Amino acid sequence: MAGHNLARQAERQLEAVGDHDALLFEGSWHTKASMADRAARVAAGLKGRGVSAGDRVVILMANCPEVMISYSALLRAGAVITPLIFLVSVDELAYALESSQAVAVITTPEFLPKVTAAVRPGSCVRFVTVVGDLPPAEPSGLPVVSYAELEASEPGDIVDRADDELAALLFTGGTTGRSKGVPLTHSNLFWCGSAGHESSDVEGATSTLVPLPLAHAYGLLVTCIGMHTTEPSQLVLMRWFDPAGWLDLASTQRVHRSALVPSMIQMLLAQPLESADLSALMTVSSGAAPLPAAVREQFEARVPSVQVQEGYGCTESASIISTNPYGRRKPGSVGLPVPGCQVSIRDDEGKELPVGQDGEICARSPGIMTGYWLSPEATATAIVDGWLHTGDIGHLDSDGYVYIVDRKKDLIIRGGFNVYPRDIEDVLVTHPAVAMAAAVGRPDERLGEEVVAFVSLRADATATEEELIQHTRERMAASKYPRQVHIVDQVPLTSVGKLDRKKLRQLVRES
Repeated sequence: MAGHNLARQAERQLEAVGDHDALLFEGSWHTKASMADRAARVAAGLKGRGVSAGDRVVILMANCPEVMISYSALLRAGAVITPLIFLVSVDELAYALESSQAVAVITTPEFLPKVTAAVRPGSCVRFVTVVGDLPPAEPSGLPVVSYAELEASEPGDIVDRADDELAALLFTGGTTGRSKGVPLTHSNLFWCGSAGHESSDVEGATSTLVPLPLAHAYGLLVTCIGMHTTEPSQLVLMRWFDPAGWLDLASTQRVHRSALVPSMIQMLLAQPLESADLSALMTVSSGAAPLPAAVREQFEARVPSVQVQEGYGCTESASIISTNPYGRRKPGSVGLPVPGCQVSIRDDEGKELPVGQDGEICARSPGIMTGYWLSPEATATAIVDGWLHTGDIGHLDSDGYVYIVDRKKDLIIRGGFNVYPRDIEDVLVTHPAVAMAAAVGRPDERLGEEVVAFVSLRADATATEEELIQHTRERMAASKYPRQVHIVDQVPLTSVGKLDRKKLRQLVRES
């Protein structure tokens, strides 16, 4: 029986597709076999340092080959990948280390001070591994080991883990409170990689440009899909997203596809897209947040070879629920449920709603987590009778395509009327001066809540707050349009490029 063990799947896939240049990072190619060999050596090094099956190991790095090598190494060692975005604060890192009871951290020199500050007395962390130069002295007595030292080990056998045992522990973004741990099994991630590959496969598309943080569920999905490719494929990896760098790599490397979030697409619209040769680019997948129709239309008009494919998922669903099939997409929809996934729209009492009616999006699939890490109360709310209640509001059409309206918890209730921030944001970005927009509610004695919007403007563009209010007033119901618009240098984003509504609400309170 082949099973769903991810380390075994990676071995099978290497045998099937053979060795080839698989990863381009900052000008250097890495072959598939050399990365597998490095992973096997690092796995042996970790086991030699006492990392056992089921142990959580935190990875805190910007994108680099060693992130992917470390993922493979931990899977080979039977350990649990615990990735964190390098932008986390010391307190957030300390919370994740304590909650996960991680035994080790893999990081790079620039983040070592943050790790040292986050390892509190009584921590389970036994050592830190540094990719790159070691510090002159071990900080605070915490043992620091060179990644190169781990790599010097002789490869050993894979530590087998059952399909239902943990492969990864991810932490949600925590945009509305303390982040929660999401445990995902080998079976969860095997399924998401297989379903993602099957639903997003495009004939002739063999190279992918990835600017997303691999530590995020969306980035991990790209990694898992790579385990199921049936022909040699290439990944062009960016350390982090920058629009000019993306444009350069997309054109010079002739990539066929890229995975982005909406804020990245909006930033690319400020680039000279027409001056680059993007004719090889076939598809751009967009996920993690709603994509305004005006942004999609502008991008496709300026890059005619591209079809933007919106998809939908969350950390709790192993990052995938639905996607638009290439050539059969419906603009404005986040696509059809991927093979093996069911979607149901429910009201607040849990009753299934008919086609076209908005309610909470609920999903059931082999990718759904069994429950939040050490949090039975949150689990009981999120998973009911095997159905994940996503907290997103949306509907299905008669063909089964999924449409998202907004986050349930972001709903603004103004004078008894439901106002979805996305409706306001989609209208604001149709104004020629607006680059990005976000809307939140603020307490109001008379109406309960009032709508407040924040916008950033395109380079060299001008607009007044009154003009932007009028723009929405002409295009929206009187109960919806914002009575306040603040023009800011940059609309706040989270570390993975989503609108940071927690920060926006803080700005509202301060103003």
